[in-house]
Amino acid sequence: EIRFYAPSFTYYKTKHYCSSTSEFPTISVTGNACALNCKHCGGKVLETMHPALSPQELFDLGVKLKENGAKGCLVSGGCLPDGSVPLDGSVPVFGRFKRELGLTVFVHTGIINRETAVALKDAGVDAALIDVIGSAETVGKIYNLKVTVQDYTDSLNALQNAKLNFVPHVIVGLNEGKLDGELKALQMIQQVKPSAIVIIAFMPIHGTAMAKTPPPKPADIAKVTAMARLMFPETPLVL
Repeated sequence: EIRFYAPSFTYYKTKHYCSSTSEFPTISVTGNACALNCKHCGGKVLETMHPALSPQELFDLGVKLKENGAKGCLVSGGCLPDGSVPLDGSVPVFGRFKRELGLTVFVHTGIINRETAVALKDAGVDAALIDVIGSAETVGKIYNLKVTVQDYTDSLNALQNAKLNFVPHVIVGLNEGKLDGELKALQMIQQVKPSAIVIIAFMPIHGTAMAKTPPPKPADIAKVTAMARLMFPETPLVL
């Protein structure tokens, strides 16, 4: 069984499916700001999110979204130079989202330590989402980061040790459309027990440094998906 998802930053309408921008919106705790300026994103994805630059602004936004029909939200944001999303000040608000608004709360973490993972668990966050990169070249060249592949392994361990539901994302073709470290990323994830695994195909975004980079070949996407299915036969797989 394979599940498919439609990212909320793009609107979809076909005879089979019409996306909703109100049921599960995405929030950025940094607005459009990001220290990395990744080549594949360049902050463009952040521009599609609802900004909330303070805890009070975040809660007020949650109330408004709930009134507009939201069932939950994904809280994300731009990264700091160490690859983490600055979530600590927002953690108490996540608890209020759960207790007072009854929202499902997903959080995109970036690189994360155990203390923050435990705080997210204590706040009642439903799941943490994390991109897992298995190539040092991709980390440095595409993400403009000076962290190591081991830092992603440590983040996975932090999430598991906190007993928080977590969903690793593996991006196929992120290194200029070619395979580079996707199998390694799956092997890293195999050392822990994720709640689900998301396989994403790199999609060129207009206005970024990789806007004209070709997406990965369908055969490469199928290869990574097949490997994930073989390595994680009991884990929900989302494309």
